[in-house]
Amino acid sequence: MRHEVKVLQPDGVVHTACELCPWGCGMEVQIKGGKVERVRGDKGHPLNEGVLCPKGVSALEVAFSPHRITHPMKREKEGWKRISWDEALDILSAKLIDIKERFGPQAFAVAIGMPILLGGNTTVSFLRRFCDIYGTPNCFSVESLCYRCRIIAYILTLGKFPVADVANARCIVVWGNNPHHSNPPLARRIIKSIDKGARLICIDPRRTEMAKRADLFLQVRPGSDCALALGMMHVIVEEDIFDHEFVREWTVGFDELRSVVANYPPERVEKITWVPADKIREAARLFATVKPACIVQGTNALDQHTVGIQNARAVAILQALTDNIDNLGGFITSSRVHINPIRLTERMSGEPLGVDQYPLFYEVWGRSFGEGQTMVLPDALLSGQPYPIKALFVAASNPLLTWPNSQKVKKAFETLDFIAVMDLFMTPTAEMAHLFLPAATFLERTELCDYYGTLHAIPYVTLRKKVMEVGKAWSDLRFWFSLARTMGYDELFPWEDEEEAIRYALEPTGLSMQDLYEHPGGVPFGKLRVDQYKQKGFATPSGKVELYSQTLKEMGYDPFPMHREPFEGPLEGELVKEYPLILTTGARDVHFLHSEFRQIERLRKKRPHPTVQIHPSNAGDLGIEDGDVVVVETRLGSIQLRAEVTDDILPGVVQVPHGWEEANVNLLTDNRPADPVTGFPGLKALLCRIRAG
Repeated sequence: MRHEVKVLQPDGVVHTACELCPWGCGMEVQIKGGKVERVRGDKGHPLNEGVLCPKGVSALEVAFSPHRITHPMKREKEGWKRISWDEALDILSAKLIDIKERFGPQAFAVAIGMPILLGGNTTVSFLRRFCDIYGTPNCFSVESLCYRCRIIAYILTLGKFPVADVANARCIVVWGNNPHHSNPPLARRIIKSIDKGARLICIDPRRTEMAKRADLFLQVRPGSDCALALGMMHVIVEEDIFDHEFVREWTVGFDELRSVVANYPPERVEKITWVPADKIREAARLFATVKPACIVQGTNALDQHTVGIQNARAVAILQALTDNIDNLGGFITSSRVHINPIRLTERMSGEPLGVDQYPLFYEVWGRSFGEGQTMVLPDALLSGQPYPIKALFVAASNPLLTWPNSQKVKKAFETLDFIAVMDLFMTPTAEMAHLFLPAATFLERTELCDYYGTLHAIPYVTLRKKVMEVGKAWSDLRFWFSLARTMGYDELFPWEDEEEAIRYALEPTGLSMQDLYEHPGGVPFGKLRVDQYKQKGFATPSGKVELYSQTLKEMGYDPFPMHREPFEGPLEGELVKEYPLILTTGARDVHFLHSEFRQIERLRKKRPHPTVQIHPSNAGDLGIEDGDVVVVETRLGSIQLRAEVTDDILPGVVQVPHGWEEANVNLLTDNRPADPVTGFPGLKALLCRIRAG
């Protein structure tokens, strides 16, 4: 692969931001003799302070992987044929024009994955601008089952989306979160706070590395987190350890909430959650009395449930009851980079799929997220309703492994007339495509990395710098600009290249490209917003924290968090007799991201096989030993993988990661909506059985 590399920077060190997971750690790329020699962490970067995770360390192995595809290809009867970019653009342009003429622009859909979102606001916005100009409203993203649920819940409750400021907290609750594997910079900041005396509570079905450091560990049953939160609220309210002044002046619905939580005493909650009542009381007292305090909610662990929206609302309410909003060490927001408007939504033809079923997923109080709910797409493809979808563009996503109910997804994709995929590697999804387009890695792109304030309490902006070109791989911005020109959209895409587009986007910020180049590690931008509500109130209809949500009530949903069992729960029903174990899916592994990087030898050596975690008591009953090949079955399917027998998982629960082609857990999962507000699927609390393989 290195013979196809053209290095664009002079010898020395180039500062950039990694993009192999969501966090954007500072990275130095060393160039010597016209060759990219190595990468290392940027010690001056405030996020990672010079430390890279195994993925970041392996960035060059990803870029130079022999498995990588770096030239456009089209599928013919004999197999894949290499073509030029001009040919690829002509094929795609002709197909899109034909579909628009025959079926309308809404018949074209785009599905974007995590790497596109990690490209920053500019990358996503220009991609969606193309969709706007074409006229399709159907641009979907991984946020249909990842992260968006929490954003909506916090906005409904607090009027904004804050983050946990662990660096200044004296009490930290890590809830459904395994930061050593999912967010190493966060794990380091939590440990620093612990070393300074902060108290730590961990809530998880698994005893994670962070849980082993905790002052208090609550090993909760998957699917019962909302009951646990209500039990903690019960203690806080009944023992009168909530913040009276904040609740009186800045919340609505407290008296009604008191009536709700009265039904969740710790003894009842113990039966639901399997967490001892005394630990529930201890956790509630610790969180309410040691200030400042914050809850670090897992990326998806609380979202992919029947009460996903209410789980996240319960977290926000716990913060509010204890007056840990807009304070250092609590929930806080930071200044954000507001770029020039890029979207042209007025050109869209109608609304995206899923808006009628899940309107809050699309918009909350006039704040639009700009996309439909992806989980409705397979059924829409199979039924042709409410209108036919004829072509799909998949960018940096692998739906056949990462969307639930893989069997249905494959059948749905088989109905399409045309599929194009833009990616680094040939994936199961790409194998179904008619056109494969080679994507650039983050080392081959120039883009604005502007999401620190939305993911971490670090107001910071940096520029991801183009270090090299590999083969004929293109950045996403270059591709969409080129396709726009091929289709005659020059007037609405007037920018010559990525840098000119970023300059336009930056105009309102006061920052320039030169500023970002002159500050190689990035530029501090704005500040943390302490006591913001005291100056502006909360951006909710009431101007206060909405413990009671009139918006949800008027739409027919629970106005307060309420515990509701999963579709497949272990406490009742006939299914549990046949499938007696609780299956939770999708736990992170620091070596991979979703379905990515398993072809990278250095990373694969660390985790060569997919495993199912099972407690020794359950394994013993089944005659299973550590390392045995076993079969995990649900009512939808079965997969074969190796048993990992461990005391660290709750008895009665098993955990299977996602993203493994040879053991695709989404053959076991269902895509039917679990959370009625967002349409999120229920992937964290299913029923299964295990037998020897």
